[in-house]
Amino acid sequence: MQILWQLLLLAAGFVLLMKGADWFVDGAAAIADKLGIPQLVIGLTIVAMGTSLPEAAVSISAATKGSAAITIGNVLGSNIMNVLVILGLTSVLCAIPVQKSTVVYEIPFTILVTVVLAGLGLMDNRIARWEGGVLWGLMIVYLLYLLKMAKSGKSQEEEENEGKPKPVWLLLLMIVVGAAMIVFGSDVTVDAATALATMFGMEERFIGLTIVAFGTSLPELVTSVTAALKKKPDIAVGNIVGSNIFNILFVVGTTALITPVTYAESFLLDSIIAIATMVLLFLCVARKRRLGWIGGLIMLIGYAAYFICIL
Repeated sequence: MQILWQLLLLAAGFVLLMKGADWFVDGAAAIADKLGIPQLVIGLTIVAMGTSLPEAAVSISAATKGSAAITIGNVLGSNIMNVLVILGLTSVLCAIPVQKSTVVYEIPFTILVTVVLAGLGLMDNRIARWEGGVLWGLMIVYLLYLLKMAKSGKSQEEEENEGKPKPVWLLLLMIVVGAAMIVFGSDVTVDAATALATMFGMEERFIGLTIVAFGTSLPELVTSVTAALKKKPDIAVGNIVGSNIFNILFVVGTTALITPVTYAESFLLDSIIAIATMVLLFLCVARKRRLGWIGGLIMLIGYAAYFICIL
């Protein structure tokens, strides 16, 4: 009965995280639009960071509760799952075109920051506050790159305005309620995941890499698969790659600035897999700048092998 209750709490936490992030991003993006901020900038900054809010909330909550293994596991697990499962499944449903800038700049940068995370973590088996500052410094560099891309018009991401504009009071309410749902949902998710790990005798690393990573990746999964079904998959790879960059630089960086994050030696394998995952994505899209069903199938098989490996 206790196990069922914790599973229900875990599911409730995931729902709160998904809907909270959805409302927060919609509200923030709409207000930014009302203030005259270009849609390109909104999409590349507010929305991209918004999709990392579940990971950030869960990671910060876990670290402050002494469950730091969930923090790194959540980020690495989400990044691996974003590519191998989400892009894999999406490309099987529909071939995904890839922007030139994603192949030339963003995928290599994701590989670089993953290597940096592993290097910092392995130095003393933790991400200290100053190392969190290093990650934040790289994030600022990435944000400047995004702004430059937006101003030069090289990014092809488009926002669609549907329906009548919402009043400002409703947008502010969406932001406040969304943020509250994210905070509360992350608290419930971490507590339930930790309780389940204890009950089943599983390591927090495994829970973070699988269950929590899947839950915090649900917004990306729903968005990418829906886009594919609607025959609008053209920004899927860019969005996933951007989310992976924010997960490392924003999520781990912010968490480490609040409290040092433990980086267990066992995470070296997961870091290598995360790097190999991005290299695989690069190899799949470098020549034709598109991700087809064969590449997607390879990715899904790759995740199945990885899951068996960490069992």
